[in-house]
Amino acid sequence: MTRWDVLGLGVITVDDLLYVDGFPAPDSKQEIRGESRQGGGLTATALVAAARNGARAAFLGVLGDDELSCFAIASLEREGIDCSPVVRSAGARPVHSRIIVETGSGRRTILYTREGATYPPVDEVETALSQGARILLVDPLPGDAVVHAVICAQAAGIAVVADVENIAPTAAQFLIERADHLIMGVVAGRRATGLRAPGEIAAALGGPQRACSAITAGEEGSWFSERGGLVEHIPALKVDPVDTTGCGDVFHGAYAAALARGDTVRCAIRVATVAAGLKATQPGGRAGIPDRATTERVLLESGLR
Repeated sequence: MTRWDVLGLGVITVDDLLYVDGFPAPDSKQEIRGESRQGGGLTATALVAAARNGARAAFLGVLGDDELSCFAIASLEREGIDCSPVVRSAGARPVHSRIIVETGSGRRTILYTREGATYPPVDEVETALSQGARILLVDPLPGDAVVHAVICAQAAGIAVVADVENIAPTAAQFLIERADHLIMGVVAGRRATGLRAPGEIAAALGGPQRACSAITAGEEGSWFSERGGLVEHIPALKVDPVDTTGCGDVFHGAYAAALARGDTVRCAIRVATVAAGLKATQPGGRAGIPDRATTERVLLESGLR
């Protein structure tokens, strides 16, 4: 019996969001129209999306006993995410981000520090995986944790869903080569392949050994290929965006949840498309993440189901 549907190993942050009318010019002053603190991070936010879409989710990471760590864990546990795999270590803390959001367009700029960010040792990774999961959801953390987790997961028959937004770390290159389900934004995909067109990138990153390669491009939708086959395009959900923070993370989490419950890749892409689109209609990285009932309703209404 598997303990979790989705086990996440990756970045967790605390996000302080600042809402402004327009991005500030150099040497200028700008009034803040609103601010809030939310949990964030690629994998952590993806787990919230997975949990709201019905998955039994868990987070593996290293955190301390400081204010930011306590906030980060509490924000996951409120969503029903199991944080028992979290390793507690004095001085460890989540990544801390300050996010400037332009209220009119929903565009955002993220400023962050990794001071105090620490990642799980190999033995803790093995312990968590031994408890069983259907999906391992990862992003390219520094160090050996992700590489070792992917090797162990695939040896155990656990599918790996990877979120790669920066191709520089060694772990990112490993994930591009080895992930079963590789989902990248179009900017990272262009850097990884040197190609421009999203469909061409999805094709270049695919192959018979990969269950799915997918490229997301915001309002243009997404392109995906199964096992190196024909590339298909799924249009984005038509919404009036308020804040695009976390949309890519939500896409990954909703996709992983759909896979864990047995949906096809095509269906999972459509579920993820709707979840990410709905998230963009609310401020912050997590506030607008829909639950499964809402996602399913909008899938039917939009004709994407």
